[in-house]
Amino acid sequence: MNVKELLSLKKKIILVTGGAGQYGKTIVEGLAEADGTVITASRNLNAGQKVADELREKGLDVHAMQVDQADHKSVMTLKHQIQNEFGLLDVFVNNAVARPMSGYDSPIEQFAESMRVNATGMMDLLREMTDLIAQKGGGSIINISSMMGMFGPDLSNYDGTNMGDQPPDYYFHNAGVINLTRYLTRMLADKNIRANCISPGGLFNDQPKQFLDNYCKKVPSGRRMANNDDIKGLVVLLASDASAYINGENILMDGGMHA
Repeated sequence: MNVKELLSLKKKIILVTGGAGQYGKTIVEGLAEADGTVITASRNLNAGQKVADELREKGLDVHAMQVDQADHKSVMTLKHQIQNEFGLLDVFVNNAVARPMSGYDSPIEQFAESMRVNATGMMDLLREMTDLIAQKGGGSIINISSMMGMFGPDLSNYDGTNMGDQPPDYYFHNAGVINLTRYLTRMLADKNIRANCISPGGLFNDQPKQFLDNYCKKVPSGRRMANNDDIKGLVVLLASDASAYINGENILMDGGMHA
């Protein structure tokens, strides 16, 4: 098959959770640019609809839906809405995350809330969306984790800043997502569903200059943080038939920082 056909997402129905966020919007855009029909879902329907409207003005096939992944009824409502409007799913990009904790000493109740959303809620949503992919005859799950799920915090990045108090739930959650990907690879093999994970490094978001200086000097690729376009090609690859033999992988996307 021609490589352009392998990479095409034409006729594929794709769900992206957290699609109104900084990375999420770029993921939605990239998948739609590859001719996918993309649904962005998040708690804030207005934010998702704004993204969908902006991208539809560019001629991209993007739709907005609402979901609170910590609420089972909301998850089921999303599932039924997808079934009613699009039939079934080909790809699920598991990207939504809540960040209740701000640092090590944050109230323990915030850790519990993080697990309610980012662990229990995520698993509920994942199982229901996987069911739509299984009914379609197979497809792809793409979990979005972080390099923070692979390594402990490099506190030298925060020298000279007030950013060093890192939240433990973020590291806990992202590490779990990586190994959950391997679990899903085995458990869903008979359903013809692939599961892979992307672990991005830091994304530029107007961080303080001192942090940028500390961080970027460690990155071989351009001495910079990731930009909005860097994840596009990778997520399209994992959603497409070009990655049909890539399964159970966690791909570190950090510009060589940990080479």
